[in-house]
Amino acid sequence: MSYVIAIANQKGGVGKTTTVVNFAAMLASKKKTVLVIDLDPQANATSGLGVEPQDGISLYPALMGTRSIDEVILGTVIENVNIIPSEVNLAGAEIEIARMEDHLHGLANILEPIKEANVFDYIIIDCPPSLGILMSNALAAADSVIIPMQCEYYAMEGLSVITQLIERLRNTEANPRLVLDGILMTMYNKTRLADDVISQVREHYADAVYESVIPRSVRAGEAPSFGLPVVVYAPSSTVAVGYSEFTKEFLKRRKAKETIVNANDAPLPTSEASTIV
Repeated sequence: MSYVIAIANQKGGVGKTTTVVNFAAMLASKKKTVLVIDLDPQANATSGLGVEPQDGISLYPALMGTRSIDEVILGTVIENVNIIPSEVNLAGAEIEIARMEDHLHGLANILEPIKEANVFDYIIIDCPPSLGILMSNALAAADSVIIPMQCEYYAMEGLSVITQLIERLRNTEANPRLVLDGILMTMYNKTRLADDVISQVREHYADAVYESVIPRSVRAGEAPSFGLPVVVYAPSSTVAVGYSEFTKEFLKRRKAKETIVNANDAPLPTSEASTIV
C-alpha cells in the first residue's frame, strides 16, 4: 500500500513546509507518485506547489463527510505530485473533529481506500505547528514521521516533546506501527553554534538523524512566491542540492528497511520448516 509520512514539528519556522514541497518534488523526479496533504490552515504547502486555496477544497469537508476524498485531490505544477489543499476553514476543524466518535482516527479512516488503491507511492502530510487534533490525526494515520529541526538550541527543547508523542501513540495502540523515520537538520549556517547543535542531536538520537543537512538559503525564501519548490526554481542552489541528497538518503534507507522486512517474511527452506514442525 501507499507509504504515509508525516512531516511534523510542533515548533514553527523550522522548514517543515519547505521540506514537504521539495521532498515531494524530488520523489517525483525519481519516478515516484506523491500525494501531499496540507493540514496547516496557513496553506503554505498548497501555494508552494502552485495551487490557489479554494473554499471547500481541503481535507475539512472530507473529514466532515460532506465530500469524498477523491473530490478534494488536485494536480500541482509538478508532474506526479498531487495535493489535498488547505483552506482557512481547516482551522475550525479541530473543534468539530474533537466531537466525533473515534476522533483520533478520522484521517486514517478516510485515507484507507486511497492507501489500498496504491495510486500513490508516498502520501506526505504537512502537519500544523501545534500539538492539537490535526497533528494527532496525522500521526495516527502515518507509517512514519520525519522531524525537520532548525540548527538552533531553542529547537532542541521541543524535540523531546514530539518524540515522546510518537512513543505515546505507539504504546497506547493508537498507532502501533508508527516509527520515527528520521530527524532532518535544516536552516544550517556554518557556525560553531549550528555544528554544536547537530553534534548534540546526533549524540542523543544517533542513526535517527539524517546525514544530509539542509543549508539556509535566500533561494528557499524566494521560491514560494513563484509557486514552485526550490528544487525546481533554483535546482543548482545549495538548498536544492541538500534536498536532493536528503531524498537519496531517504530512499536508500527505505530500500534497506524493505529488504529486512522481506527477508523476515520469507518462508523457511523446506528442510528447516520440516524440522521445526
